[in-house]
Amino acid sequence: MSMKKLNWILNIIAIVIFTLFLSYANNSFDDYTLRIITLIPIYAIMAVSLNLINGITGIFSLGHAGFVLLGAYTSALLTLEPMQKEMSYIIMPIQPWLLNLHSGFLVATIAGGVIAAVFAFLIGWPTLKLSGDYLAIASLGFAEIARVAANNMISVTNGPLGLKGLPNYTNVYWAWGWLLVTLIAIISLVKSSYGRALIAIREDSIAAESMGINVFKHELLAFVFGAFFAGISGALYAHWLTTIDPRITTFGPLLTFYVLIMVVLGGLGSITGSVIGAGVFALMFEYLRALEEPFDIFGMHVPGIPGMRMLVISAIFIFLMIFWQKGIMGRSELTWERILKFLKIEVKKPSLAEVYLGKEGDE
Repeated sequence: MSMKKLNWILNIIAIVIFTLFLSYANNSFDDYTLRIITLIPIYAIMAVSLNLINGITGIFSLGHAGFVLLGAYTSALLTLEPMQKEMSYIIMPIQPWLLNLHSGFLVATIAGGVIAAVFAFLIGWPTLKLSGDYLAIASLGFAEIARVAANNMISVTNGPLGLKGLPNYTNVYWAWGWLLVTLIAIISLVKSSYGRALIAIREDSIAAESMGINVFKHELLAFVFGAFFAGISGALYAHWLTTIDPRITTFGPLLTFYVLIMVVLGGLGSITGSVIGAGVFALMFEYLRALEEPFDIFGMHVPGIPGMRMLVISAIFIFLMIFWQKGIMGRSELTWERILKFLKIEVKKPSLAEVYLGKEGDE
C-alpha cells in the first residue's frame, strides 16, 4: 500500500476515533473540562491562521486580534434576537438596519470570517507594501483602531457595555469541526503551487520575485485567507464566552500576543505545531489559574497574586526563546510517516520506476 493511501486511511480512522471521544466527553466530562476542550480548537484556529501569515508567508503581522474582534461582533449581531438587541442597547438605540438582522450560527460564523477577510483586503492593500517593523506597527495600529472603534460606535456595537447574553452555540463539535475545516483549507493551500510560492517569499522575497512570483499578490492572498479564519475563531470565541467586551483584556492587542506565543511555542512555520502550541497554552492558561488563589507550599502560606499565571507563562516563554528557539516542532510537521517511524513500523515505499509508471498505488 502506498503512503498516500495509508495517510488517507489513518486520517479517516483518527477522525472517527476522535469524534467518538468528543461524543464521550460531551456526555461524561464536567462543564469546566468541556470548556477547556472547546477552547483548545478555538485557540488553535487563531494560531494556525496567524502562522499562515507570520510563519509560512513571513509577514510580520500583529493585527490578528482586530480580525478576531470583527468576526466576534459580526456573528454576535446576527445571532442575537431583535428583542434582545433592543433591551441591550441602553446608551443609544441600535441602528435600524441592524435591529432585524438575524441568522443561524453557521451563517453568522461564515459572515464573521467574510467581514474579517474584507477588512484584511482593505487593510492589506496599502500596508503590505511595507515590510518588517513598519508592517508590524501598521497592523498593530489596525487592531487598536478596531478595538477603539468598537468601544465608541455605540449604536452599532453597544460601545463600552459590549454585547451580553449571546447564545452558547460553541460546543466541542462546532469548535473541533471548524478546526478540521481550517486545517484542511490551510494545508491544501500550503501544499499547492500558491503555498510553495508563499514559502519561497518567506525564504527570500527578492529571489522569489525574480523567478516571476507576484510577491504582493501572494502576500495579500495569505493575509486575507488568514484573516478569514481569524474571523471564524472570533465568532466561535464570542459564543464560547457568551459575551463581548471591547476592553483591552478580551479582544485587544494582548490577544495577538497570546496567539503569537502559541505559534512560537509550537514552531513558527509548522501548522501541526500551532495546534500543539495552542493546546499547551490553553491548558497552562487555565490550570495555572490556581496560582492566583491562596495556596500552601512547603508549609508556607502563599496569598493569591493576580496575574501570576501570566508571569509564569511569560517566564516559560522567555526560557524557550533562549534555549529552544525553534519551538516544539520547529518547521516540521507531525505526519503519519514520522509517527510510524517513531513506532518502528516500516512502510514499503514505491520505487522510482513504480512512481514513474504510476503503479505505486496498485499494491
